[in-house]
Amino acid sequence: MRRYTLRQLDTFLEIARAESVSKAAEKLHVTQPAISMQLRQLEEALGVPLVEAAGRNIRLTAAGREVQEFAAAALGQLRQLDDTVANLRGLQHGKVDLGVVSTAKYFVPMLLAQFRKRFPGVEIVLQIHNRENMMNLLQRNELDLIIMGRPPDGIDCSSTPFATNPLAVVSAPGHPLSRRKNAPMSILNDTEFVVRERGSGTRAAMERVFAEHGITTKIVMEMPSNESIKQAVMAGMGLTFLSLRTVRHELASGHLALLDIEGLPIVRHWHVTHLRSKRHAPAALMLKEFLIAEGGPLINTWA
Repeated sequence: MRRYTLRQLDTFLEIARAESVSKAAEKLHVTQPAISMQLRQLEEALGVPLVEAAGRNIRLTAAGREVQEFAAAALGQLRQLDDTVANLRGLQHGKVDLGVVSTAKYFVPMLLAQFRKRFPGVEIVLQIHNRENMMNLLQRNELDLIIMGRPPDGIDCSSTPFATNPLAVVSAPGHPLSRRKNAPMSILNDTEFVVRERGSGTRAAMERVFAEHGITTKIVMEMPSNESIKQAVMAGMGLTFLSLRTVRHELASGHLALLDIEGLPIVRHWHVTHLRSKRHAPAALMLKEFLIAEGGPLINTWA
């Protein structure tokens, strides 16, 4: 007989995602002792340790990784049950679990604000991660929809483009290359760059473009935050390759400069993506349709 609860499984998944009891407590808006108690009760019910110390954080044991997969699958099935029931009831409200890659956080809040003006009864639970982490959540069926750049490979998904995503090289205003006009991409060879971490879509796009043109750069620092990268570039640490959706205000204010380079910006697209097997409730379908129909024009006026 099952001796654990859905709440314990849900708490354990949050701990696994955060790799920290304290961060999980903050995300779930409960105390750290309450999270620890839920974890301890789940371990006692299963009879195996699920986590172990790793410096200041924690990591999953081998048993913990197995339980994570089964728990994510089970809770995903229950979410589909909720979606199916909501679909049968034909409600104009509900909950959408939305994932957003970190670069898209500059315009997604605006889109959600506009959507909720039309559908105020819809609750949206937002998760923001880099592309690699988002793909893991998608595979585990923990999200209804994802806003991301390049559609995933190797996962049976439906992915629909809804807005452009121009990417280019920017610098501090005083950088010598900022004064070049219609420069060949070869001027980027052996130039110092501050870049996103491996696993991010922006980093992958940069590496593909530079490889196509035989460009070799000097990476002086990796950062997991677009905001930190912008500050480093403004301070003169080097160039960077970013989505222009993330630097609109800095370019307009003159704090950053867009390099005039042949072949740039490249224009990719933002997609709304989900597992092809996903059975969506009306709320998720309404959000998907809203993004496809209105997301592009709204983003163009915002970022």
